[in-house]
Amino acid sequence: MIEQIDIYVRFMTIGAALLLTALAIAGDIRPKLKWVFVPLLIGVIAYLINSAPQFSFAKPINAMIDYLSLSTTFFIWLFARSLFEREPPRWAIFAVVVIFTVSWAFGHFIYPDGMASFYTIHLISLALIADTIYTGWSGRGDDLIERRRAIRLFLPLLVGIQAGSILLYETVTGGAITYAPLQLANALWILAMVIFSAITLLRADAELLVETVDSAGEGPKEAMLSPSEMVLQEKLEAAMADGFYRTPGLSIAALADHLDTPEHRLRALINQRLGHRNFSAFLNRYRIAEAQQILSDKAHVDLPVLTIAMDLGYNSLPTFNRAFRSQTSQTPTDFRREAFSQN
Repeated sequence: MIEQIDIYVRFMTIGAALLLTALAIAGDIRPKLKWVFVPLLIGVIAYLINSAPQFSFAKPINAMIDYLSLSTTFFIWLFARSLFEREPPRWAIFAVVVIFTVSWAFGHFIYPDGMASFYTIHLISLALIADTIYTGWSGRGDDLIERRRAIRLFLPLLVGIQAGSILLYETVTGGAITYAPLQLANALWILAMVIFSAITLLRADAELLVETVDSAGEGPKEAMLSPSEMVLQEKLEAAMADGFYRTPGLSIAALADHLDTPEHRLRALINQRLGHRNFSAFLNRYRIAEAQQILSDKAHVDLPVLTIAMDLGYNSLPTFNRAFRSQTSQTPTDFRREAFSQN
């Protein structure tokens, strides 16, 4: 009886995932998000097939389904990174793809009886899930989009419970779940997550899914500010003009306290009126502009880049370099060299 319910739930989930795939492809979603979300759904479908004993195919087909199934955690990681706008290093993406592919091929075609590939893939998958949870929770203070701030609380938790627990179970036991009630619970959990994703897409949440200022370069059209918003904006601009953005480790909570205003009001102003999705992007607007002035100033030609970064409030040189490159497509050193070569 449980096995029959399980297979029905899997068919329902596969159908919902296929519908969601079509919606994602046709929808007005950020390309980076769309082309990670679609293969994630394909991986979910493959996992539902691969983890059900009722499905059986020829060996080459089983191997490909297994590969797509194993890729699910990789695309969960990429999707979360894209949704939360924390793009992973390219070397990390390349390394995971190579290790996954080599391990899968080794386990299927070279040494199918060994467990090295199994444990390699599972340990890397656990690391990806851990990073997904960390990315979601650690960036909440910097996030200015209220709905996404809420998602940062429960999406990593849902992923951790489902994917993390399954991976831990399989790593410890050395095999897939065979207990029918657990298989059914797993399928129901995946169905719930697919339905939640479909609801989010059908609501066409522009704040979460569509290009805006920090990802596309064009901010939203500003409506007329209310009197209280005008006063808060004037106070904010005055604080930035006084160089408060140079404060090391500045958070939106500290800035709200400095302006003597509730944090949620300041968050709404910077996001909905000024068009920034992250507080760090708002600060970088001022910090990088000043950095460009200093780097092109003959009076500061010998000032080390590290000193400039520290003076502007950055806690490390790599953080400054990433922010500078993101806004100018150059490193600070290259920008300085080019600025003086044109004089």
